[in-house]
Amino acid sequence: MTEHSSGKNQIAWINGTLATMNPAIDNEYGLLEDHALITEDEHIVNIRPQSGMKVSEFGEIVDLKGALVTPGFIDCHTHLVFGGDRAGEWEERLNGVAYADIAARGGGINHTVRSTREADLETLFERARKRLEPMMGEGVTTVEVKSGYGLDLENERKLLTVARALADNYPVDISPTLLAAHSVPPEFTGRADDYMKEICLRIMPELWSEDLFETVDIFSENIAFNHAQTETLFRAADELGIPVKAHAEQMSNIGASALVARHHGRSVDHIEHLDEESIKALKESGTVAALLPMAFYFLKDAKVPPVALLRQYGVPMAVATDYNPGTSPFTSIRQAMSMACTLFGLTPAEALAGVTRHAARALGREKHQGQLRTGFQANFAVWDVRRPVEIFYELGYNPLIDRVFNGQPAV
Repeated sequence: MTEHSSGKNQIAWINGTLATMNPAIDNEYGLLEDHALITEDEHIVNIRPQSGMKVSEFGEIVDLKGALVTPGFIDCHTHLVFGGDRAGEWEERLNGVAYADIAARGGGINHTVRSTREADLETLFERARKRLEPMMGEGVTTVEVKSGYGLDLENERKLLTVARALADNYPVDISPTLLAAHSVPPEFTGRADDYMKEICLRIMPELWSEDLFETVDIFSENIAFNHAQTETLFRAADELGIPVKAHAEQMSNIGASALVARHHGRSVDHIEHLDEESIKALKESGTVAALLPMAFYFLKDAKVPPVALLRQYGVPMAVATDYNPGTSPFTSIRQAMSMACTLFGLTPAEALAGVTRHAARALGREKHQGQLRTGFQANFAVWDVRRPVEIFYELGYNPLIDRVFNGQPAV
């Protein structure tokens, strides 16, 4: 642990290297050496050269002993709360059973929906916290948590209530997302349009009025909700002033990303089949492209996202775990960063920006999270490394020393 000496309210974090991720600093990672990070209560109030600084100015000094400091990591796409698991189905698939056969007997997402509806709040919370804790243990200070396994008003409310309980009980910022448009529930089989009306007229307005979520999401794909249904949801969200995002272009291209851009959405996620015209639209709208390499790995996909084109057009690229029971049962943000580099061709600096600055933008938090910068929240991680790439180079060994949330150590 870093050494602390107690005193007044203001804290000076000294003798470390700051990977600020501030793009105004003209080097990779926005690195600053021989600078002190000054925090007061929940915010960063100054970053200043350490030379000539009087220690007596500050009530508390934290000696970082040469460690590296990054902004707290942000996992901007997770399905953290659900009942049951799908490990048995995965084993069956590895043994040669077709997914269609598993789904035909009630497996797949329907299994998770059924298990989630049967689970009470306490059970869902206990399972979710066991997934959240290892995320926090890798320097994550903000987590997006989607609903989407309840698929009716009562159970979507239950999932979002658990997300709120996680924020109330842990030193972490939770960004809740309504994903009622994840799949058509069994009681609406063959009536997707009717279910979309239920979302737009009842589920979304009621849960929004209860302040249970920040953003609305949809699985816009040829096996889920089509272009017209996605447009219906987005128009209803616009009328309520709700920001939008989408699972888009994962398996095909039905124009979901361009639609998100037209509605100035926060992010499009997966995007393996994204085309150049949609990329131009994302650039114009400021929408983030969220890359989910662990789902790509788990599904053994072959088509990678168009990273070179995203880079060419300057579209911000976030990186997330996509933690979920069916296609990405992994909590490690460091593993996601590593896979984004090895599978998708991101540079290490792009991967780190993907879980800090760009992930903050994907959650509408870019003005106060994702960088070490004056006025931003004092959410950061202290690492026993000399170079940022070392954070996700050696998986299995965790170099985290301290995780600071709202100015207080909270590993």
